Amino acid sequence: MITDSKTLFVRSLFPIIAVAIWATNAVVSKMATATIEPGTIAFYRWFVALLVLTPFCLMEVSRQWPAVKKCLLKLTILASLGMVLNQSLAYYAAYTTSATNIAIFLSLMPLIGLFLAVPLLGAKLHKMTLLGAVISFCGLIYMLSEGNPIHIVSQGLKQGDLLMLAASCAYALYSVLLSRWKLPLTTWCAVYCQVFLGALLQLPLLFSSQHWGIEIKAWPMVGFAALAASIIAPWCWLKGVALIGAERATLFMNLVPIFTASISIVLLGVHPTQYHLIGGALVFAGLTLAQRKPKANMPSSPQSSTASPSLSSTRK
Repeated sequence: MITDSKTLFVRSLFPIIAVAIWATNAVVSKMATATIEPGTIAFYRWFVALLVLTPFCLMEVSRQWPAVKKCLLKLTILASLGMVLNQSLAYYAAYTTSATNIAIFLSLMPLIGLFLAVPLLGAKLHKMTLLGAVISFCGLIYMLSEGNPIHIVSQGLKQGDLLMLAASCAYALYSVLLSRWKLPLTTWCAVYCQVFLGALLQLPLLFSSQHWGIEIKAWPMVGFAALAASIIAPWCWLKGVALIGAERATLFMNLVPIFTASISIVLLGVHPTQYHLIGGALVFAGLTLAQRKPKANMPSSPQSSTASPSLSSTRK
């Protein structure tokens, strides 16, 4: 039993590392607003990732080129959702919302995916999912209204919060479509093709930016986003999903706001407020409750793959 517990702990380190990197990237996105335009970092993030992946993935893509051509439209749609809309909207959102708010919306992606799976995958929602969704929504409203929900009615949501909501919906749809389409490509072939298309589709954002170049002090942030958040974190997440399953791995997404708040204190000197703590706790509780399933339905539920905010559905 002790050995099994140690093994589970070691295997759980992979999704924890992935979540920690994504949480750090939320803070990096906020820091980047002072030195680099969102359209510029959105492009260079995937361009640098493309340069790093090319020596390792190009031969694999060439071997699978006939299958890639057949999936080109689907790959383009996936890249538009996961690499372009999700990432670029998050960078623009960082100008008018906090890193903690960004993290809260990131943690909601699995829950949004569960709801999108109903019309797209024919999945069924359990009572726990609905109850958890209501609790998470209440926590989100409490946090975004800064402890006074009436402000939402009178003043509306901040632009950055609306952009993050759209970004989270885009990535949730991305995850569900991965499950629905089940691309006949190997993991890194699918990843590389999406990164290539993502960089290509980001070019209009780069050209619309006032400054195409990157200051020297901004390169570490670009490097972190390109290497850690775009390559290392997805690999750790995929490894974790393979070792402990998508349902268990998805639960670790609840740690994103906690990690982000802690990292914000260190890097930004920003301390979470009371409404962040109360609202975040409600969101955390709701997400945990929503991802619990009746024991009778534990074997391979359609939601298990859509709840994962990863590229797990591309590999076979």
